[in-house]
Amino acid sequence: MLIWFLPVFLVLLMIGLPVVFGLLLAPGALLVLDGSARDLPVLYRNLYNGIDSFPLMALPFFMLAGEIMNRGGITTRLVEFSQAFMGHLRGGLAHVNILSSILFAGLSGSAVADTSALGSTLIPAMEKNGYSRKFAAAITAASSVIGPIIPPSIPMVLYALVSNASVGDLFLAGIVPGLVMGVVLMGMNTAISHRRGFGQEDPVPLRELPALTVRAFPALLMPAILLGCIYSGVTTPTEAAAIAALYALIVAAGLYRAIKIKTLYEIFVESARSAASVGLVIGASMIL
Repeated sequence: MLIWFLPVFLVLLMIGLPVVFGLLLAPGALLVLDGSARDLPVLYRNLYNGIDSFPLMALPFFMLAGEIMNRGGITTRLVEFSQAFMGHLRGGLAHVNILSSILFAGLSGSAVADTSALGSTLIPAMEKNGYSRKFAAAITAASSVIGPIIPPSIPMVLYALVSNASVGDLFLAGIVPGLVMGVVLMGMNTAISHRRGFGQEDPVPLRELPALTVRAFPALLMPAILLGCIYSGVTTPTEAAAIAALYALIVAAGLYRAIKIKTLYEIFVESARSAASVGLVIGASMIL
């Protein structure tokens, strides 16, 4: 009977049913057809058991921190910082895109958050400076993949939950590969930019670099605080995620004064929706 799970699940997806309901209904329907309907309560109790996990609590906190950083003007400061150091190179804005993705990866841990935050800012700017829309979208999508690799990483938290691996070890293992991916993308961008004749930005005066660095420094400090708390043994990764969310709120609301009460409410609601949708899918997948 189990061999029919995948076909039933795919049919449910093709008719437009959300993934979480497909994961719940497919095994339930197979149990009923197999004459094992008495096992349904046990089956769906696993939905709660799959979500009831202390390490999984890091997920909503990381999502909240990324949403606060995105809505609190952090993205703009990271782009300004990246442009000051990379904009003057050939294909400068594409380099800025990649470097911004590397920096933003240390804040959000999500490729989707990276793409939505940086794409809305950099893709129009790249088009305005002579880049094709396809190339701008492609470099944004390719560099956003660094988001789940450089810690903090939401997929690493989920993998650690399923495999009982150490979240801290996974975070540590992701730093070098993420940086290597960024360097390779920059090398590729350099070659393409020379071949296609992409331009470069005017160099930022040296006297402005300290001010841009100071503006971006609180955001750049967040990954150091996060990893320092974990590897010093002061906190668990879940507690470090809560500290990251609190730090993001202090920086965005207290230091940058970019978040108001109404905006904060919207951030909480959006983060709760995202975390709930992911949590339900995780809980439903545990049934398998």
